[in-house]
Amino acid sequence: MAEIVLFHHAQGLTPGVEGFADILRRAGHVVHLPDLFEGHTFDTLDEGIAHFQEVGGENLLHRARTAVEALPEELVYAGISLGVMPAQMFAQTRPGARGALFFEACLPVEEFGEWPAGVPVQIHGKDADRWFVGDGDIGSARALVASAPDAELFLYPGDQHLFGDFSLPSYDEHSAALLAERVLSFLERIG
Repeated sequence: MAEIVLFHHAQGLTPGVEGFADILRRAGHVVHLPDLFEGHTFDTLDEGIAHFQEVGGENLLHRARTAVEALPEELVYAGISLGVMPAQMFAQTRPGARGALFFEACLPVEEFGEWPAGVPVQIHGKDADRWFVGDGDIGSARALVASAPDAELFLYPGDQHLFGDFSLPSYDEHSAALLAERVLSFLERIG
C-alpha cells in the first residue's frame, strides 16, 4: 500500500480527478486530494489557466506546501498537468519521497535541482498533445528518463489533453484504462 498526494489539473478538483483517486483507493492505497483552487472548477482549460494566472504560481505552491506539511514524508507525489508542478517540486525536494507520477506534464529537472537517487517516476502523456508535446514537456520527460534509472515514459496515441478525466470531453476510455493499469502496477512495485 502506498500513500499518495494527487494534485489536480487546471480545471480544478473535478469529478474525474476524484474518480481517479477512487480507483487508487479501491486498490488499497491512501490518497490525499488537496484542492489548490479552493473549490473552484472550470468548464474549459482556458478558464482554468486564467484562474491559475490570477492565483499565481507562488500562491499555488504555498497552498500545496500547506496541504502536505502535516502529511508523512514517505509519499508518492502525483500531479495531473498543472498539478505536476507541485508534485515534481516535492518529489525532488521533500525528503522521503517514495515515487512520483506525472500525468501530461513534466518540468525540466533543473527547475528543482537534481532528480533524487532511488525515487522511481512514471510520466504519461499523449504523443500529439499540444500541451505536452508542443510546450516541450515531452523533451523534459525524455531527459528525465535518460538520466534516472527508475524513470519510465508512456506515450499514448492521440492529441487529447486531460485524457484520464472521465468528466471532461477529452476523456479517452482506452488510454485512461491503460494508464490506470500501469499506475497500479507501479504502486504495487514500490508499495
